Amino acid sequence: MRRTDRTADRRALAIGWAALLATAATGCVSMPSGGPPQRLDPSQGAADGVQVHVYPVAPHRGESPYDLLAGFLDSSNADQAGYDTAKQYLTPAAAKSWKPDERVVVLAGAPNLTNIAEPAAEVTSVELSVRGDQVAELDRQHTYQARPGVRYLQSFTFVKLADGPDKGEWRISTLPDGLIVDQTNFKNGYRPVHRYFFAQPDPSSAHPAAASVLVPDPIYLRRRIDPLTEAAQATADGPSKWLGAVVYSRLDGVRVASATVNDNRVATVKVDGVDLAADPGRCKQMAQQLFQTVADQQGKLDRLDLSAPHGTCSIGSAEAAQTAPGALAGGDAGTQAYIQLADGRLTRYQEGLDPIPVPGVLGQVPQAGQPRPGTVAVRRDGAAAALIGEDGTRLFRVDVAESGKYGDPVVTSRAPGPGQGLASPSWDGRQDLWLVDRDPAAPRVLMVRDRAVVPVQVEGLNGRTVQSLRISSDGTRIALLLRGPDGSTRLALGLVRHGGGAAAPTASIGSLRDIAPQLTEVAAVSWGDTDQLVVLGKESDRLQQLHFLGTDGSQSTDSPLQGGESMTELSATEARSRDDQAGPAVLTTADRGADRHLYRLKDNQWHEVLPGKAKAKEFSYPG
Repeated sequence: MRRTDRTADRRALAIGWAALLATAATGCVSMPSGGPPQRLDPSQGAADGVQVHVYPVAPHRGESPYDLLAGFLDSSNADQAGYDTAKQYLTPAAAKSWKPDERVVVLAGAPNLTNIAEPAAEVTSVELSVRGDQVAELDRQHTYQARPGVRYLQSFTFVKLADGPDKGEWRISTLPDGLIVDQTNFKNGYRPVHRYFFAQPDPSSAHPAAASVLVPDPIYLRRRIDPLTEAAQATADGPSKWLGAVVYSRLDGVRVASATVNDNRVATVKVDGVDLAADPGRCKQMAQQLFQTVADQQGKLDRLDLSAPHGTCSIGSAEAAQTAPGALAGGDAGTQAYIQLADGRLTRYQEGLDPIPVPGVLGQVPQAGQPRPGTVAVRRDGAAAALIGEDGTRLFRVDVAESGKYGDPVVTSRAPGPGQGLASPSWDGRQDLWLVDRDPAAPRVLMVRDRAVVPVQVEGLNGRTVQSLRISSDGTRIALLLRGPDGSTRLALGLVRHGGGAAAPTASIGSLRDIAPQLTEVAAVSWGDTDQLVVLGKESDRLQQLHFLGTDGSQSTDSPLQGGESMTELSATEARSRDDQAGPAVLTTADRGADRHLYRLKDNQWHEVLPGKAKAKEFSYPG
């Protein structure tokens, strides 16, 4: 059965509005001319790269259940705050009970509706279904979750109204809570937002100030329904279920009345449900959370003013920077790139200049009896480094200073052969070092605090082993490359929990979730921002590519960047330099036998580092 002319007219009205807006707000998708890979605004992936306003249209008299279902799906995804028009497709009882904000189901294509003939006159109830290939879902907290390969099927029941002004008309009497949207409309109608919460303190740490750093929690909100106020309220509603175990909020019980930003880059947020005058310290912390949330939406802010019926406080950009995401990433020190030369020396790299050896023993060619470096990880402040010997059996902690010495190994492994043993040393911003021992007889994850070695329990491995890891600067989240019994490697993101005391610290990793289920093989991963992972991997039957993924698993760019099958290692940085640009991701590739060639990502193109000069073994950023 084909749609009625009336339904076609309704859809033509929506398309006509879209065409009118498209002529007034044309856009295009292009590769950035410089700087780091940026989290993509989903509107750039919408049809023709244009944001389209969708206007709801009420049901017409005499429409069939099929046409009503199509109209309801269109109107429920329109730019209307309270879904008032969509509720006109429902019976009065269903309109009261339907919960549109319960979840958002994202389908790969347009929903497939059951196609039925016009019901006979005596029929008063019919059931139709909506089918499709699901790719993702937003939960009631607006958190994105990938759902590849899931078949979606839900039923809608229609009845003829027995009384009222619409007597004799079909309306939906039962339906699933939430919304159904295809990928194109999702990209057009929703935008990525970050809300911010404080990292839980580590009771055993000697660096308690680390607990004051803010951690991003990515969500998606409707694009054109008061986005600033919605984002602020989403922050007040608390963290996602997954992240909530390692963060806390000072906005509990608060309701956001409004959030605005004026032309002077000053944000004003008005709240209820809290006495700001009674606790000035809490007021400041609330302002810190809201400052980052609003700035994430608006861009650069100079100040945020927070007010309630009782009390006010303000926070400026300089004060907000003290707890900003990435505050523990190392600042300018964290953007310094390091090259380990083939002769074993660790050097600092600056584009266009020859590498400069670091001070102390790490900047010298190893002598007899000294360990020959295999992997070196520089601490985020640049003052110390962890070195794993070439055979993978010993780890040393060395100061990056003229007085720096190797000393005794801090960690040893009993791994019997190459490709096993100690690997992937990674520093968090609290100056704790994390690494993996890939000894087949006793695989383990370790945390090193000063020279104390703490075994880390990893929950939910289910027969898999950790091959490498990268921890975030705030120390709350850790990316793990896991190898399954079949030899495949997958990427998971876990949460880090600390316990014990200063004399006997404990640490564990839990709440593992697959962060890139579409990738059948993963070669390497690094943190490219406080909310973004840079991943070298491949999808089924495709070449290896560089993917930029949000910590919720969503793509941060419109499409992956082509890599090469010989690229095997990856380094990126969360830190921001003074011009607010990140150091670009860098891959190490092995070509022509044992020779290694290093490539730096710049302007979305690969450029060889030190072509024709000193042979380099490894390129890395602190962390």
